[in-house]
Amino acid sequence: MKKILLVAAGSLFLLAMRAQKPARQTDRFTLSGTVKSRSKGETVIGASIRTGTTGTFSNEYGFYSLTLEKGTYTIEYSAIGLQSKSEEVVLDKDIKLNIYLEDEVKNLEGVIVTAQSKGRSISSPQMGVEKLSTKEIKNIPVLLGERDILKTIQLLPGIKSAGEGNSGFYVRGGAGDQNLILLDEAPVYNASHLLGFFSTFNSDAVKDMTVYKGGMPAQYGGRLSSVIDIKMNDGNNQDYNVSGGIGLISTKLNIEGPLQKDRSSFLLTGRRTYADMFLQLSNDSTIKQNKIYFYDLNAKLNYQLSDKDRLYLSGYFGKDVLGVGKTFSIDWGNGTGTLRWNHIFNRKLFSNTSLIFSNYKYNISIESGGDDFDIFSQIQDWNLKQEFQWYADSRNNVRFGFNTIYHTITPGEVRAYESRSVNSTALQKRYSWENAAFFTNTWKASNKINLTYGIRFSSFSILGKGDYYSLDSEGKVIDTFSYARGQFVKTYANLEPRLAASYVFNSNTSVKAAYVRNVQNLHLVSNSTSANPTDKWIANTNIIKPEISDQVSVGYYQDMFDKKLELSVETYYKTMQNQIDYRDGADIFANSDAIESQLLFGKGRAYGIEWLLKKKSGKLTGWLAYTLSKTEKKIIGINNDRWYNARQDRTHEVAVVGSYQLNSKWTVSANWVFYTGDAVTFPAGKYRINDRTVFYYTERNGYRMPDYHRLDLGATWLLKQKKRFSSELTFSLYNAYGRENAYTINFRDNEDDPNKTEAVRYALFKFIPSVTYNFKF
Repeated sequence: MKKILLVAAGSLFLLAMRAQKPARQTDRFTLSGTVKSRSKGETVIGASIRTGTTGTFSNEYGFYSLTLEKGTYTIEYSAIGLQSKSEEVVLDKDIKLNIYLEDEVKNLEGVIVTAQSKGRSISSPQMGVEKLSTKEIKNIPVLLGERDILKTIQLLPGIKSAGEGNSGFYVRGGAGDQNLILLDEAPVYNASHLLGFFSTFNSDAVKDMTVYKGGMPAQYGGRLSSVIDIKMNDGNNQDYNVSGGIGLISTKLNIEGPLQKDRSSFLLTGRRTYADMFLQLSNDSTIKQNKIYFYDLNAKLNYQLSDKDRLYLSGYFGKDVLGVGKTFSIDWGNGTGTLRWNHIFNRKLFSNTSLIFSNYKYNISIESGGDDFDIFSQIQDWNLKQEFQWYADSRNNVRFGFNTIYHTITPGEVRAYESRSVNSTALQKRYSWENAAFFTNTWKASNKINLTYGIRFSSFSILGKGDYYSLDSEGKVIDTFSYARGQFVKTYANLEPRLAASYVFNSNTSVKAAYVRNVQNLHLVSNSTSANPTDKWIANTNIIKPEISDQVSVGYYQDMFDKKLELSVETYYKTMQNQIDYRDGADIFANSDAIESQLLFGKGRAYGIEWLLKKKSGKLTGWLAYTLSKTEKKIIGINNDRWYNARQDRTHEVAVVGSYQLNSKWTVSANWVFYTGDAVTFPAGKYRINDRTVFYYTERNGYRMPDYHRLDLGATWLLKQKKRFSSELTFSLYNAYGRENAYTINFRDNEDDPNKTEAVRYALFKFIPSVTYNFKF
């Protein structure tokens, strides 16, 4: 396999050199600049810049570059939610042209109509990608009225909810920890509030979100299944704005404005729930001492140093607190920070340099009978990333660069204060150094054929200080190896080739194919069936190897009815190496540094087909999504060494999403979801020991939870729409027909006849109404 990868890497390099052979410079010139929003001054991500069949897109910072033959051209600039704009350009020299696009407009009847770009790029070789803006998710009804981008993407094909009300998700058969979630390039290790019922992302702070389900470009790495790339708003550099919302469970506030008009801006967004405040109304003093709330804060500064240099500083901090009186409390939260410098070397070469910090931690405090102690865990990263984007010519767009990450994992510490039976202990901290270099080129080979090819070289070094182990076949430690601080324990190196191609039949129809290899060096271990703040992140060790996936996908794409409807059909097959599962009866939270003793390793496979029919313009917008899929594992020591269903396996998944603008004041919306019940392990029988019933289990994940379905309804009432002030009320009804979907099923003896077994089904939600008041001035 290594020889094959080396040959592939060499072939890609030769192709790149051939593709980038320059044309004569005397008759080719470059049009470049930045695309911005007129009203806010923010750069526009993914704006389309086209003339005829030739074009490009603005990058993550609004920069574009287009090289053409000498001549006169009509250049059309367009972006979702903004009005298109045409410019006539006489290209007889290199030209810098910054473009400002106007916001959405109203028609004669006063009904808001979103000015769309001419749709997705049929010709782009990129597969398995979805882009969503906050405008697109604005009217989708969700739990308790909180607009939630992570819950919205769960309505897309190939992306499965981790459970009722949960913001966790699975992508194309991958586990929940196999998704790389980035906020302004910083990894977010736990993207959930309130045990998964809300995501950490306040939609008021989000500018753009791109989801890669397969064929992700080589600049991304570190996870097997997907990349969720979220960009924060830059802040308005034209005028000051204040907006916010008051709901049944939370309040949020957003403040933005210029520090220096046209050159710099700030953004400050905060959100807090206040369920804990209602507890204070109770007459019960014990209830008054309980705590349940979360808050988050987003902040961003950006400054244009010169025409070629821009500086960004952004950060996020969020925290959850749950407490029962004075006896028990748990708090957890994320903190991220990103310092970025954009530099334009010339009309064709763009640079982004980022220094990134990420921190996730939780703390459990227990006070019981004179035993006062805390349990603490943390994962912390320092990351330097350098990326260049070279617009070689009108047919080649090259990205290359590197990133280096230093990981520090604190798996667990017990800090005893006043305790008679608990001693202060600490599991060993784990240190590691992750590096990657990447190259990718998007090449327009002809008017019909487009290619994206690239390579990512990744290495992961395990560092001391610490002890590492050798195990026997039963998982018992037979030898221990000690390493000094900074000493290299082991290094894993992998090549990750990427290849995608599209063939364009006409302006409305294309087929695409892609292959991608991904490597994952950090792993999440949990005994629960849903995301939990106390789940443990662990890194590779001398025993735990990098997870590796190889995915092949093929797709068909068609725009219909003058691009008013978009049809996508994608099928994929993915194999996975070094998959992790637990030994029967494992206790991963035992006070032991050798967590490998509780784990087993094997392989996995996932395959399926995804359908998406989407309408993005007009009074009625929405989509219909359907996924048919299968996910399995085969691990020696589990299920008699046979293939078995992965926890996230579901056969069918359907989502119907719709929004209709009744008039200039009212918009109504609805979504309906259905999916096959999760794979689950139920007891196969029972026996009694000392008058106590013990259930025994045979096949891993050999049963199914009941099928799940739910209808949500929503409505938005625009109260006022003035130049300086606007307000609205949003109403939603979660689970409108009150289906009691099974959250868990527990087994117990029948009270009247212990020989009989009862399956007790618990539901989490029935009808959940909500109302939120939003304002902006």
